Amino acid sequence: MFEFPRKTDKLRILISNDDGVRAPGIKVLHRVARELTDDVWICAPLNEQSGAGHSLTLRYPLWLRRLGTRRYAVEGTPTDSVLVGIHQALKDRKPDLVLSGVNRGSNMGEFITYSGTCAAAMEATILGVPAIALSQQTDFDRSFTHWSTAEQHAPGVIRKLLKAGWPKRTFININFPDCLPEDVTGVEVTEQGTRPMGDSLVESRHPRGGRYFWVGALPTHAKGKKGSDLAAVEENRISVTPVDLNFTNKRAMKPLAEALKGYRKR
Repeated sequence: MFEFPRKTDKLRILISNDDGVRAPGIKVLHRVARELTDDVWICAPLNEQSGAGHSLTLRYPLWLRRLGTRRYAVEGTPTDSVLVGIHQALKDRKPDLVLSGVNRGSNMGEFITYSGTCAAAMEATILGVPAIALSQQTDFDRSFTHWSTAEQHAPGVIRKLLKAGWPKRTFININFPDCLPEDVTGVEVTEQGTRPMGDSLVESRHPRGGRYFWVGALPTHAKGKKGSDLAAVEENRISVTPVDLNFTNKRAMKPLAEALKGYRKR
């Protein structure tokens, strides 16, 4: 289990994200973290990396830029940022907690696999540092974001989670509903939901010939089954999902082993 000191003011917190070091959500998260402790650091991608997933830069160097006191940017992915942040920016003492976000838009269901926000939390967890990913649901065209909902509720939820602790090799994925802070109806521990991802591709033609494509609109609102992250957020509850890094489907192991029993190369 990851365990934490009773007083959060003893914590060292590293913040990252996938929307970039200058994104409004990371400013929100910095204020949230400062309610827990004064020892707050930022190491995030220099530019937006939405949809980067758990990608690691291998073919190019990673440039670390110091932007200010306890504030760094990496020319790379969210995974790169956490890796460099833990091993370089904070090499004198590892963080006690990594917070990733606050992402503009939810990261629920299958979106977790695409999410750079979740990937940053995943990388920290792999490196042995407990982590929480935080995302704020928005309206369909993202014209307005209820940042105040995440900002007002995140400190209390995080404190509760730190008091309880959670298993190693697991990160916490929090999604805040698209509503005013006072309209939040509660907090629910949920499972990862499922929703149709669609296959939307927008085709265009280049003026000099040839076709190119944009990935079109992805579903942002969908009703999930009871107990899922999707259902909780649709009902104005804060969703808290423990995500295990072990992807093994244990139920499939026995029938597959039976099917492969006695196999010999012909």
